[in-house]
Amino acid sequence: MTDDIPPSRAGARKPEPGLHLVATPIGAARDITLRALDILAGADVLAAEDTRTLRHLMEIHGIPVAGRPLIAYHDHNGDVARPRILAALAEGKSVAYASEAGTPLVADPGMKLARETIAAGHRVLAAPGPSAVLAALSVAGLPTDRFLFAGFPPASAGARRSWMTELAAIPATLVIYESPKRVSRTLGELREIMGGSRMAAVCRELTKRFEDVTRGTLADLADRFAGQEPKGEIVLVIDRGAEIVATEADVELALAGALAAPGARIKEVAAEVATRFGLARRDVYQMALRVAERE
Repeated sequence: MTDDIPPSRAGARKPEPGLHLVATPIGAARDITLRALDILAGADVLAAEDTRTLRHLMEIHGIPVAGRPLIAYHDHNGDVARPRILAALAEGKSVAYASEAGTPLVADPGMKLARETIAAGHRVLAAPGPSAVLAALSVAGLPTDRFLFAGFPPASAGARRSWMTELAAIPATLVIYESPKRVSRTLGELREIMGGSRMAAVCRELTKRFEDVTRGTLADLADRFAGQEPKGEIVLVIDRGAEIVATEADVELALAGALAAPGARIKEVAAEVATRFGLARRDVYQMALRVAERE
């Protein structure tokens, strides 16, 4: 940390050439850092996942666009917008890229932009700040010494089940983003796959006016949100599971239950149960064959 006093926005030092990844508020506009404001005020080029959101944020803080290029960069136009940004960087300009909310590259389209910027030999610099992941960990009341951000669950049923089964065995607190429309379904699936006794928190509208954190076991939360579509942005935080010491009977019971599902395939069931209990897939596959013969 340096001891120099940051200049005011009016006299801000011009950002050095390179791509500046600027974290923006996830709710309260005043959560933005002074350094982020300086970069937004002085950058040669502005880029944003949502240009309307960035323009509004700059208006709140009295920063004019002042004729500078303002480039939309998102999942649907990256192939077109990325060359424009890279061309500006090649000219020695400073480019500020801002997510719609939070820290760029965390569940954000900026990752490919940053990678191609590095590959082209230009600097990538971070202006850290708000992050829904860290905000949720701060208020969830669960262990934070080791955590994994897993992003959004897959859409298809099979991929979701495999994804959740893999996460269940990870010895870390889990952080998941989810749509309000699917949070009820997701909590029910997490209860089924990870067990109802695991502690968790549903964090909604973090840093906003109606911020709410509901804590409990996965069983409690699945019941609490059953059939609901809560409004606002949702972050799920799930405690690590206790170390599993499985008996052969436990594994066979899990295999029998999974194999009874319509369309269940022995190989896929064996892989899922092996991951859940931390066992070798080959051994569990042989057990699955024996269980299938008995059923």
